[in-house]
Amino acid sequence: MTDSPPTDDQSPDIDERAGSGLVNASFAGTGALLVAGVAGVASPDDFGGLTAIVSGGLFAVGVVAFLYGYAAGVVRSGDEHVTLAGLFFLAQTAPKVIRFRLRIAFAVQIVLAVAAAVARPYTSVAFAVLAPMLGLGLMATWGARYGAFRPKEPSERGRGR
Repeated sequence: MTDSPPTDDQSPDIDERAGSGLVNASFAGTGALLVAGVAGVASPDDFGGLTAIVSGGLFAVGVVAFLYGYAAGVVRSGDEHVTLAGLFFLAQTAPKVIRFRLRIAFAVQIVLAVAAAVARPYTSVAFAVLAPMLGLGLMATWGARYGAFRPKEPSERGRGR
């Protein structure tokens, strides 16, 4: 790790396989939302409840992951310059491939959720808007566990908590 943060064109020196379980979980959640959302839009009376349950589950997992990522980021901030963009959106803290994969899963979750809610606004399918919390929470967890943040000088340590 270097003392200066990498530019947008550079990737920090982190193994691209780090946190692959989090990346896979984000894509699995996106797939679950796709299946539940399409079923709910196609037949809200039959599958609207399924869409709501899946979306609620993804939201709950996302909230737990987000809170874990936030708490771990606070702990790391004692020794490193943890930024909100770096922690939650992996800006300059993750390899390009990780940033791309987690951001694309998050973006697809947002598009799927909004599309389902717009298609069936006054049904339980509209609960799909909760699901993208999964993508945000998993990015926060990845950033907190594996992100490359610039270390603080010894005189700065202990501040920022």
